[in-house]
Amino acid sequence: MNTHFLNKPKRDLLSLQDLAPQEVLDLISRGIKFKEHPELALDRGPLRGKSLGLLFEKASTRTRVSLEVAMYHLGGHTVFLSLEDLQLRRGETIADTARVLSRYLDGLAIRTFGQDTLEKWARSTSIPVINGLTDLHHPCQALGDLLTLQERFGMLNGLKLAYVGDGNNVAHSLIEGAAKVGMNISLACPKGYGPDLTIVKAAYRVAQQTGGSIELVKEPQKAASGADVLYTDVWVSMGKEREAKRRLKSLKPYQINARLLAMAKPHAVVMHCLPAHRGQEITAEVMDGPRSIVWAQAENRLHIQKAIVEWLLG
Repeated sequence: MNTHFLNKPKRDLLSLQDLAPQEVLDLISRGIKFKEHPELALDRGPLRGKSLGLLFEKASTRTRVSLEVAMYHLGGHTVFLSLEDLQLRRGETIADTARVLSRYLDGLAIRTFGQDTLEKWARSTSIPVINGLTDLHHPCQALGDLLTLQERFGMLNGLKLAYVGDGNNVAHSLIEGAAKVGMNISLACPKGYGPDLTIVKAAYRVAQQTGGSIELVKEPQKAASGADVLYTDVWVSMGKEREAKRRLKSLKPYQINARLLAMAKPHAVVMHCLPAHRGQEITAEVMDGPRSIVWAQAENRLHIQKAIVEWLLG
């Protein structure tokens, strides 16, 4: 029987709103230490005997693999939970399933559609729940991105990140993360594709305390001007396939290409959370170019996942 809940108060990572600014910085620092010193995980095995359930309703490459490898390196293991095999498909409630899984597992990472579904799982478990992605937030991605920028620039406070394209779940978590660490984020999104204003307003209040800023603009050129980082994501997220034709037309002017990159600072880097559709939201020339840090960004998902699961399950 899992006794994790007897050892310390339960914490979840449902969005970056759940973390204090110092906790964000501490996770980034720990992730960098894991990257620089792999023996911290492999020699000590801080999660030996711990199990993390992976309950995914959406396809995944980076999130699933990084969590599985992170748990393995830390001495623990994962249990992949297919909805096709669980009794949820036959009418068992989330609450009942969550109570049972809490007796078997030490944590649960969930990749689903609605944030409300994720929150229901979290309310019903006595073990930590990690948001592996919802339609509203992608906190693990944003934490990995911040680690990548800390590694690249040696600092986060004062950097300008220009996000260009669809104001989606990744944009929301970047807004929250930038606010927590005192970055300046400028988002260029076409009309009807901007981020959730409730999330923006909450993050703005945090940014006022950390010295960061949040700017919403329509023109990608304005966002890119003076930026240290250009960031984009797919234009048609999972679950939005029926809107593909309209989205591609509306977002076409928001491509990251050589012309847009030239408007940023000379040292500016390019990021994409992947998977990418080359020739749509980003050109192959830029993505494979010398100023792309996309592959370091992808690798760092592993190192930040180690920090996250150690913090929540350790």
